[in-house]
Amino acid sequence: MRQGDLFEPGAGAAGAPPPALALERHQLLAWQERLATHQGPLFTAGPAAPVAEQGLLLAEPDPGPVDTDPLDPDAQARALDPLSLQPQSLSFWRWPEAPQRGAAIYLVLDRPPHLPLPLLLYVGETGRADRRWKGDHDCKTYLAAYGEALRRADLDARPSIRFWSDVPEAVKARRALEQALIRRWLPPFNKETAGRWSTPFTADQG
Repeated sequence: MRQGDLFEPGAGAAGAPPPALALERHQLLAWQERLATHQGPLFTAGPAAPVAEQGLLLAEPDPGPVDTDPLDPDAQARALDPLSLQPQSLSFWRWPEAPQRGAAIYLVLDRPPHLPLPLLLYVGETGRADRRWKGDHDCKTYLAAYGEALRRADLDARPSIRFWSDVPEAVKARRALEQALIRRWLPPFNKETAGRWSTPFTADQG
């Protein structure tokens, strides 16, 4: 299944024709609900707590807490609460003074009014947070098509972008963190999750 089957690149963008098959309201709601079923527990769980081991009858003295590698990308991904990051308009890059610079992980979320929690749609990394969202970007294309599909179905899109600046400066380490977040959250607009979410464009229309 190709990424973008649900929200085809170019659909809803300036000068692009609309999808041949309009998505129905119930299809979009069902897609959002499926994503929320996976991500909702991650939003409400908070940072992962250590797993408690079953005590032994004749246990040896407790050696104390075991240190975890603070640079382990999976541990960092589990510790991140996306809702703790400040939401910004997707048009932030048009501002005269960029609100953030340098290395960052960025997350694009939608806040559907009918759902109790947001949906995490995309995770990306950059070494230039003030420039990454300028110009062409696959996620911007998917968001345009997503917003247009919701509008046609009389549903609201409330997208925002959030930047996490407490990330490695080294590209390799930062990309490892990005991939750990993608594995954890399975955001639907990342190419790595293209095979994870079935879509109304490919579903049997009967």
